[in-house]
Amino acid sequence: MGQKPITFLRQVTALCLYPELLNDNKFPDDAKQKAMRILQACGGNSIGSYSASQGIEIIRQDVAKYIETRDGGIRSNPDDIYLSTGASDSIVTMLKLLVAGQGNARTGVMIPIPQYPLYSAALAELGAVQVNYYLDEENCWALDITELRRALEEARKHCNPKVLCIINPGNPTGQVQSRKCIEDVIRFAAEENLFLMADEVYQDNVYAKGCAFHSFKKVLFEMGPKYSDVVELASFHSTSKGFMGECGFRGGYMEVVNMDPAVKQQLTKLVSVRLCPPVPGQALLDVVVNPPQPGDPSYKEFIAV
Repeated sequence: MGQKPITFLRQVTALCLYPELLNDNKFPDDAKQKAMRILQACGGNSIGSYSASQGIEIIRQDVAKYIETRDGGIRSNPDDIYLSTGASDSIVTMLKLLVAGQGNARTGVMIPIPQYPLYSAALAELGAVQVNYYLDEENCWALDITELRRALEEARKHCNPKVLCIINPGNPTGQVQSRKCIEDVIRFAAEENLFLMADEVYQDNVYAKGCAFHSFKKVLFEMGPKYSDVVELASFHSTSKGFMGECGFRGGYMEVVNMDPAVKQQLTKLVSVRLCPPVPGQALLDVVVNPPQPGDPSYKEFIAV
């Protein structure tokens, strides 16, 4: 696409990879400070070290602050944040955690059609049942609750649907769900006892007039305890899309909400199998969620992008 890397993201990453550059006056002070903070949180002050399986603690703290700011102050707990090898890895991990059973008891996973092929491929690999629900092409690829209910009732004849996957903003369709639509989906998930997976990696790619991104977590908590205390949700974001476009660094995160502590313990065990996400990707993610602020030396150049 010809998109040029954002200077500040690459400066901090370069400093983390080769700390001798911290003595180079070509790098701004705020980039050096961020790099030193990240390095101090790494084993041996090196991003060549393993991190905790869930991700470096200060980066999870920064992700939690980012989510709180995005969602207008709704609290985010760093212990509910799992850093990952891009969003794809955490999506597959979550599906692996949720899929169980045999025959008609096999877990069914509802996915939108058209869909991002990650979902159909992962479900085939895990032996889960793919439950298609169709977006309304004539209505700008909108999600319709009537269609969700049709798909669910049909699927219950041959599997046990337990998971509802939402891609918002959509890929490949590009639709951005309205707040009302998100509320309807949350009510549907609560009524049918479905685990919600919200793939929100395109949240910085909203351009159309009258469209705005609403996170599922924000809407869930604004709907009150009847839903915010009950609906289980995992949401995903990454460094790959939006203004950053840093796909190759494989940085991402997952936030889980209302997950049973015993299940969450199993999730932590499951991510531990892969030791840890790539630490350079974690470092880049930290700069994405904690960018230059007004008054910082790099702010003017960063915001001009």
